Amino acid sequence: MGRNNESYHQAFILVGFSDRPRLEMILFAFILVFYVLTLVGNTAIIFLSVIDSRLHMPMYFFLGNLSFLDLCFTTSIVPQLLWNLWGPDKSITYHGCAAQLYIYMVLGSTECVLLAVMSYDRYVAVCRPLHYTVVMHPRLCLQLVSVAWCCGFLNSFVMCPQTMQLSRCGHQRVDHFLCEMPALIAMSCEDTMLVEACAFVLGVVLLLVPLSLILLSYGMIAAAVLRIKSTAGRWKAFNTCSSHLIVVSLFYGTIIYMYLQPANSYSQDQGKFLTLFYTIVTPSVNPLIYTLRNKDVKGAAMLKVLGKDRSLLDPGGH
Repeated sequence: MGRNNESYHQAFILVGFSDRPRLEMILFAFILVFYVLTLVGNTAIIFLSVIDSRLHMPMYFFLGNLSFLDLCFTTSIVPQLLWNLWGPDKSITYHGCAAQLYIYMVLGSTECVLLAVMSYDRYVAVCRPLHYTVVMHPRLCLQLVSVAWCCGFLNSFVMCPQTMQLSRCGHQRVDHFLCEMPALIAMSCEDTMLVEACAFVLGVVLLLVPLSLILLSYGMIAAAVLRIKSTAGRWKAFNTCSSHLIVVSLFYGTIIYMYLQPANSYSQDQGKFLTLFYTIVTPSVNPLIYTLRNKDVKGAAMLKVLGKDRSLLDPGGH
């Protein structure tokens, strides 16, 4: 406890992009637009997956969970970021920083595992279509989502205390726009090798293991698709998986590049823009990717709009 007295309850200063005032105003507008898109798009997917009975299937159950994760993930970061970008105050309290780190790591880790769960769902849909409803029964879907959340909480409960308890020798300036683990480790004035090693091991478990399962699932899907003789059948199988593949590529590409490297080789400017991409841009484009490439979601949305219009035009229901 002694080594932490100096920094406990001490506020942090999120440096962010404060050395580029003009860029801050541009980023404010950019982030605000993408945050609104995130709120609208992900809320719409959750709403449709709940109220439309045709979407009461495992794929849309997982998609609704992904949208909920993206909503919470972005909301844990963007309000504080917009506040810091708009005005001169760049500070965040110790407890605020700790809370942001906990929530950020829980949701990010959960999403890594959830994407692997979704790839298994796509594998069953393509490779075992006749047994899909039997294999992907509601109880299994709930168990798989619960495992994803448990992994997220476990990672956060292991790494966050270690990160927050590092001695900082009075340093308050976090060279980032949020309380992110690599940035907080980099500002420590003590040996962080053990913490970095622990972060690397957990990173391998929560990043590379799910990614390996995703690649295995899609390898088996590719083999199954190549056995389909009709072009229409191959195209249908491709459409079934393409949305998820795009989302996986966007999310894992940036995350793996950032977290599976030592803190001493961590470029803060590069890290800031990569973090902006996967925390702001990716959650906003996920609903667009799934909607544009999924006729069920587009159909459900159109029916809701048309149904509302018809009810206004024809109150008697005729």
